[in-house]
Amino acid sequence: MRSLLPWIALLLAGLACAAPAPRVAVVAEGLAFPWSLAFLPDGSMLVTERAGRLRVIEQGQLRAAPVAGVPAVYAAGQGGLLEVLPHPAFDANRWIYLSYAHGGPGANALRVARARFDGERLLNLEVLLTLAPAKATAVHYGGRLAWLPDGSLLVAGGDGFDYREQAQRLDSHLGKILRIQADGGVPADNPFVDRAEARAEIYSLGHRNVQGLIVDADGAVFAHEHGPRGGDELNRIVAGGNYGWPLATHGVDYSGARVSPFTRHADMLDPLHVWTPSIAPAGLARYAGTAFPAWSGRLLVTALAGQALHVLNLDGGKVVEEARVLSERTERLRDVRVGPDGLVYLLTDSAEGRVLRLAPP
Repeated sequence: MRSLLPWIALLLAGLACAAPAPRVAVVAEGLAFPWSLAFLPDGSMLVTERAGRLRVIEQGQLRAAPVAGVPAVYAAGQGGLLEVLPHPAFDANRWIYLSYAHGGPGANALRVARARFDGERLLNLEVLLTLAPAKATAVHYGGRLAWLPDGSLLVAGGDGFDYREQAQRLDSHLGKILRIQADGGVPADNPFVDRAEARAEIYSLGHRNVQGLIVDADGAVFAHEHGPRGGDELNRIVAGGNYGWPLATHGVDYSGARVSPFTRHADMLDPLHVWTPSIAPAGLARYAGTAFPAWSGRLLVTALAGQALHVLNLDGGKVVEEARVLSERTERLRDVRVGPDGLVYLLTDSAEGRVLRLAPP
């Protein structure tokens, strides 16, 4: 009996983390592969569609006409219009920030731009950053954006799939999390800014394809990324940190071949949590509302392959509880956000994508 006690405790903890089962409502539908959701101060929502459309949801209704003035995107493979993120002082300056795939089949890259949103269209578009070098693949863009407390912007990149060795090279943006100022400038305290061979925007390296990125109120940064076959990771991001890819990984190549014989490596940071088999994590949020007391302080992770919302409890730098919610719905879930009302909002990933709202039963 004594040997069963740890398993019983873990089971009870998982049940506590999962409760209560949420009530699901459809807020909007008819969205073509929605990728990112953002709330504006007036309570309306912005949603990106990967084909290059930016949509508005106001008073519970999807506005028929997309926002005008969105920059042209390279909509192929995993590329297109990706993240939308308002400036922290949006009420005063009306800036919104976009990440998107730019270029064409032979040369494309993740690009970050900002523009002023007047409620109908984007104005005064400014390109802030285009990742280099360009690549000839339409996958592994990363694309998530997040604000640090000092007003600088984190940009999550990918390795381009065929260029994974560049995740360890300081002369390449590929496979990195980057940090820029709100106007696109380079912060003077970036970790590699004084290295002549380095791209000055690099904040951390050794990433495969970062898909979730958040900054807590205390400035702690968390990110998750796709592994190859297995080895999806949740990481605590620190300035200058090296997260191992492709020298250290818990996954194997899609062919079954080894990527590396190492799951950890000297001078590289270990993940907080690994998913094998892969769940293909897609969105990331920290729950700080009151509607779901059992989720207070938990990380919320949407999954594409896993087709569920994963609720994670971190304690001492490790995931000690994990519950799967909505797994019975068999839908690919892309983004997750906690609304100003304390409810949880999800994007489903399909040609008939929807915005879902989770509320207590």
